[in-house]
Parts: sequence; structure tokens; C-alpha cells
Amino acid sequence: MTNIGPDVQVAVEGPGGPVETTAPTTPPEPRPAGRARPAWRLLLPTMTPWLATGLVLIAGVVLLGVVGPYLVGDPDAISDVGLSGPSAEHWLGTTQTGQDVLAQLAYATRGSLQIGLMVGVLATVLSAFFGIYGAYLGGAADEVFSLLSNVFLVIPGLPLVIVISGFVPRESRGLWTIAVVLALTSWAASARVLRAQTLSVRARDYVAASRLSGEKPWRVIGVEILPNLLPVLASQFVYAVIAAILGEAGLSFLGLGASNASTLGTMLFYAQNGFALPLGAWWWFVPPGLVIALFGMGLSLVNFSIDEIINPRLKNARTARRRAKAAARVARKAAR
Repeated sequence: MTNIGPDVQVAVEGPGGPVETTAPTTPPEPRPAGRARPAWRLLLPTMTPWLATGLVLIAGVVLLGVVGPYLVGDPDAISDVGLSGPSAEHWLGTTQTGQDVLAQLAYATRGSLQIGLMVGVLATVLSAFFGIYGAYLGGAADEVFSLLSNVFLVIPGLPLVIVISGFVPRESRGLWTIAVVLALTSWAASARVLRAQTLSVRARDYVAASRLSGEKPWRVIGVEILPNLLPVLASQFVYAVIAAILGEAGLSFLGLGASNASTLGTMLFYAQNGFALPLGAWWWFVPPGLVIALFGMGLSLVNFSIDEIINPRLKNARTARRRAKAAARVARKAAR
């Protein structure tokens, strides 16, 4: 028997029993180096209608807050057209003093986005430090960090925010002050979740091997542990942004918000002081409330989608639904 090239010996059933023969095989052609799979095709299977809807809502609100202030006039400009409804000159009407509501909405959206971003970053950093670093160290440090997290968890968040904001002088109450207050009262729950996840990852073999090989703690955390926690961190960051915008709106509505900045909460505060609801001036308080609702809904949809992507049970259920729909389409085509 002669083998030619990369032949494979196989057994063929003959009259006198199995006979060995060779079957030529062709090796698979390698993928050209310049034809790598596009990144959008890798992300496409994770795109769901809920995620797409959330991203569209977030993009719309972000464009309003980032680009809108460059396209509108001065939000503090006073005119003689007081408390007028939407018109060609003022698309969202005016306030009692003739200020354009659309201009105020654009600048207020920017302020609320700044608050949400600052609180999201600060709360995520605090929760990662107390949750991940404390769980990695273990021992007394972990116990102290857990005790501190539990203390912040049992204290009611909104009353604590109101008390802290009330003690801060009004002239010193800026965006950064409100962001720090909100971040200090919103990191504990996320830290508990990250601690539990870190304890699970720390017990894995590759983390133990890195520690035994003499790797520095910051490298073990940054290279071995942190990549496994990125989806959880992303979900907690989104939740922190939602809570920050709603918390700031509540503080501003109570008169405890930033004194030198315009946010969606301050718009609602001035609309309430101007008796917008009794006077029927819906264009004054409905737009800021609608922006808060749409942005919160968009972030919630993204948060749910992240949970669906990282949760194996939800991911398998989504895959099963997709396969069932594909099988149903094939069956309908075959029936035709």
C-alpha cells in the first residue's frame, strides 16, 4: 500500500472482510491574515432589541446635553413673553420671566449628565476598592472594610444625603459637592457584591498560582481578578448613574441641590416654585421629567441587557428562544 500525501487509512467493508485503503484528504485552507472577523460581527450576537432601544435613548439624551447648549440661546435671558406655550419662536414655551424652556432644558441636561458621570465613577472606584481590594487582602482588612460597608448599608440613603447636604453651606454647594455626597452614600451595596465575586475568583487555581509565583498584589488584581469582574462593574456603574441623577433631582426639588449649576432637578424646583402645575404650564415641568424618565429607562434597559449577557441562565434562555424562532420559520417555509 502506498500513501500519497496526507492520506488517511480507512477500513472499507469488502467481500472477504474489512480492507484497509487510503483516502486522500485536503487540509483546510488557512484564513487569510488580512481578513480578520470585524468587531461589529463579534458584538452582533449580543445585540438585543432592549439593548438597542436603551442605547438609542441614551444617545438621544447625551446629544441633547452635549450638543444642545451650542444650538440654543442663553437660558437666563429674560424676555417680555412670560409663561407662553410652545410656539415657532420658543419650541418648548417660556417660563414666568420669559426664559426659553428649551435652552434651560439643554443646559440642565448637561448638568445632570455631569452629576451622573461623576457619581458613577466615584461610586464605582469606592466599591471596587472596598470590595475587591479588601476581599483580596482578607483577614483584618477584609473585616474592617466589610464592617464599614455594613454601616453604610443600614443607614437610610436619602435621609443621610439630605442631612449632609443641609450642613453644607449653600454657596459651597456645587456639582462636585453634590457628587461626593451622593457617591459616599451609594457605594456600599456594590462593594458587597464585588466582595462576594472576588472571593469566588480568588479561590481559582490561576489566581493562586500567580500569588505563589510572587506576583505583586496590584498585578494579580489588575490582570487576574479584575477582567472577570468587568461586566459586574459595568452593571454597577450604570446603576450608580441612574441613582445619582434621580438622587440629585430629589435634592434639587427640595432646595438642597447645587446652587451654582443648572440641572433637571433645579428646573423642576423652579417650576414648582412658579406654580407651573396650578397654572397649567405643562411645558415647564413635563420636558425635564420626561428627559429623566427616558434616560433612566435607557440606562435600565442597558443594565438588564448586561445582566442577560453575563448571566449564563438568561443567555441560554435567549439562545433557546432564538433557535425556537428559527426552527419555526424553517417549518413555516417547509409547509408552504
